[in-house]
Amino acid sequence: MSSPTAMNQPGDALCQQVRDRVEQCLALAGQRLGRDFPAPLVRFDQRGRIAGSAWLERGELRFNPVLLADNVADFLTEIVPHEVAHLVVFHCHGKVRPHGSEWRGVMREIFGLEPHTRHRLDTTRVAPTFSYGCGCRLHRLSLRRHNRIQRGKQQYLCIHCGKLLSLAPPTMRKIR
Repeated sequence: MSSPTAMNQPGDALCQQVRDRVEQCLALAGQRLGRDFPAPLVRFDQRGRIAGSAWLERGELRFNPVLLADNVADFLTEIVPHEVAHLVVFHCHGKVRPHGSEWRGVMREIFGLEPHTRHRLDTTRVAPTFSYGCGCRLHRLSLRRHNRIQRGKQQYLCIHCGKLLSLAPPTMRKIR
């Protein structure tokens, strides 16, 4: 039986596609900027709702294996260039604002993409939410908040009516 971590890993071919796309993006940036960029370590261990992250000083890119497996095209066209752009900016300008003008310029001028700071991927599989009611509406709470309520560590109030939130009965859990 395979471990949970192994089950969340994308296949070798998919990992290689991402690595190849990282190389393509770096080569394009190098060609347009007239310089070489070091190849980063590419890992597939990002968790939660985050699709990818760039660890600048480490020269490392991390990608979420679950979101990758569910959204291959989005990763290859948007997520990989987004993260590579962070590395390119770091090598050209040092530490600057993560989604500042330098990063936006790389996204537009080098990769020909509109610079979005957040992805629009469905994160339901990696970050489930729970329906809670108050009397005036349903609220979606994260797994962390749900667990805090269930353990008796925290209570949350509706910002609209001020009533205590409680887990919605199964028949009311669909948000309209």
